[in-house]
Amino acid sequence: MKRLTLFLSVLASPALAATGPFFSLGNSEFVVSLGFIFFVALLVYLKVPGKLTGMLDARAVAIKADLDEARALREEAKSILATYERRQKEVQEQADRIVSSAKDEAMTAAAQAKADLKASIARRLAAAIDQIASAEAAAIRQVREQAVSVAIAAAGDILAKQMTAEAATASIDDAIAQVEARMH
Repeated sequence: MKRLTLFLSVLASPALAATGPFFSLGNSEFVVSLGFIFFVALLVYLKVPGKLTGMLDARAVAIKADLDEARALREEAKSILATYERRQKEVQEQADRIVSSAKDEAMTAAAQAKADLKASIARRLAAAIDQIASAEAAAIRQVREQAVSVAIAAAGDILAKQMTAEAATASIDDAIAQVEARMH
């Protein structure tokens, strides 16, 4: 590699295109070519190409290590993604079960509320019927009492008109005797 580099640098120099004696210190192209060759020789002597290749090799190793790390991270990310997708699926299934259970409970609660409402309506209807019957009985009793008091008042008026003083005294004596007989 070194020989090829040296050969190409000499071959590509502008000194080959110059006219006149080439190997003369008066020829600036020869001097520049000599300076270039000494410079390249100095670089080779100081092992600069080896150091450069070492640096490039180290850089290649670092890049390879970075690529390997990136592959490992990618595989780990895929694994984590698969885990999260599996967890998400499990959570979704659990949420679906919870929603289904909640719907069933809501339907059961609605049916229970409907039954409770029917029972409440039946109780209120029975209470209203009892209240109506009680009011009706009270009205009948009040009408009877009114009829009795009107009948008593009418009988009293009729008896008062038909009764004489002697008959009233006899009636009072008879009533006292009845009370006396019942008390003893």
